Amino acid sequence: MIDTHSHIYSTEFDTDRAEVIQRAKDIGVRQIILPNCDSGTLPQMLALEAAFPGYCHAAIGLHPTSVKENYTDELDLVKSELERRDYLAIGEIGIDLYWDKTFYNEQVLVFKQQIEWALEYQLPVIIHVRDSFRESMNVLEDFRGKGLTGVFHSFTGTLEEAQEIIAFGGFKLGINGIVTFKNSGLASVVEKLELKYLLSETDSPYLTPAPHRGKRNESAYVGLVCEKIATIKKLAISEVDKQTTQNALELFTKLREIR
Repeated sequence: MIDTHSHIYSTEFDTDRAEVIQRAKDIGVRQIILPNCDSGTLPQMLALEAAFPGYCHAAIGLHPTSVKENYTDELDLVKSELERRDYLAIGEIGIDLYWDKTFYNEQVLVFKQQIEWALEYQLPVIIHVRDSFRESMNVLEDFRGKGLTGVFHSFTGTLEEAQEIIAFGGFKLGINGIVTFKNSGLASVVEKLELKYLLSETDSPYLTPAPHRGKRNESAYVGLVCEKIATIKKLAISEVDKQTTQNALELFTKLREIR
């Protein structure tokens, strides 16, 4: 298994981060991908990657909810990091209209710029979409047919939206603990999707799967996500593990170089 989206560098894990990593290893998690949020999260993310080389892998990007008045300074940092060293992906990036729409125009500009860098550096993108599916797809339309690849992280959309993403080409759908929520409706969508389009993720410390809802999420719980997908699709967990791992290696090509 690969946890393709985890923020275990965050302060919620300051007292037991090593134990969290060990629990992930114990249940068979082979790699953890760490998407960045902004300049404030970068130091601890890089520190975690350095502490567990070859196991934790950093992405670089400016999260849409971190797009504020100083967004140009934040973008300058992303660009300087891309020039300074290799990253696994650009993320997490996108549009979020759930919390605040004040900087919507700026979010669009930031999203477009980071997609352009993804193409320039030949990196996949990790896309955050919340109450913004159509707006996000409108941005992507400008890049259709240009070889862009990535994942729609924490996918919670309809079957029609999933099919639209798949038809765009080059994208996977990140499935996390939401699939275990009884009223989410996601299970019925996942049932109808080919496994080759799915990635397993946690979004730790958020979106903890059942039966641990209400508690802090961690990368070991990606096993519960794979277990739920297997139940939905009437497959062996080992088959879901194998295919979602293969999907991650196909998308995040630098992982193949590390393994």
